[in-house]
Amino acid sequence: MPSVGVIIPTLDAGEEISNLLSLVLAQSLTPSEILVIDSSSEDDTQAQVSKYPEVRLEVIDRSEFDHGGTRHDAATKTTCEIICFLTQDAVPSSERYLEDLIKPFSDHSIAMVTGRQLPKQDARPFEQLVRGFNYPSTSFVRSVDDIPRLGIKAFFASDVCSAYRRTAYIDVGGFDRPLNTNEDMLIASRFLRAGWRIAYSAEASVFHSHNLTPIQQYRRNYEVGAFLESHKEEFNGINEIGEGKRLVKEVSKVLISKGQIIELANFGLDCVARILGNRAGRRSVRKRDRVLGDQRAVTVSSEKS
Repeated sequence: MPSVGVIIPTLDAGEEISNLLSLVLAQSLTPSEILVIDSSSEDDTQAQVSKYPEVRLEVIDRSEFDHGGTRHDAATKTTCEIICFLTQDAVPSSERYLEDLIKPFSDHSIAMVTGRQLPKQDARPFEQLVRGFNYPSTSFVRSVDDIPRLGIKAFFASDVCSAYRRTAYIDVGGFDRPLNTNEDMLIASRFLRAGWRIAYSAEASVFHSHNLTPIQQYRRNYEVGAFLESHKEEFNGINEIGEGKRLVKEVSKVLISKGQIIELANFGLDCVARILGNRAGRRSVRKRDRVLGDQRAVTVSSEKS
């Protein structure tokens, strides 16, 4: 059995971190390392973590947090063969979560495993359906050969609940810094192109969902759009439009069949926020690139004069 470590980034997680750590420590597979990286929480997060002698706590300045860089720094501070990530608001659904999450690594071609995200009890109806669409009940494995068939879905991964083979992680250089979002998706792309495979384990599940307002959804998708535009070459220009349309169609069909018209309208607002945020994020990157291009052109022209 390979050694397994769990890394949890936190920020003001006092209301949830104790329960999460208790569930991790109660797993059928006991982690050899548990590391909490706290971004200078202002509540009692650090005090709660300190109650667990098995857990190592490291504190960073809030301004230093970076989704890719902070996770990479944490990974380098562990020695385990399998590096697992959880977010502070993910709740393992059973004591076999870690055991089920690392099972696919028995196949030595697997670099990364992501788990299933189940909606929490307070998730609104359309959010429950979105979770069901993105996180099916059947496990599967994908390789670079599946990219033409799956499109953007080939790179779909989430560090809400994930695991990495350390040797593979090192092989592709780890997470980038700075990287404000989707570090999981970017490294998934690099794994596939390096010849590794990625597994999705439906048996390894956590409860995790958000009831975002349209404004929150807009801001979130602004970041996602900017990320996708900035890294479009690594995704071969594959976009998310086709998969997005399929999601809208499937969720809308269920809401209509159940007569949930108000919820359908709410879902429509959510989709509009996603689209507008994504487009604005992409435009911001294109504008930035044009400005940088113009500046380089001026510099080259000046050097030739």
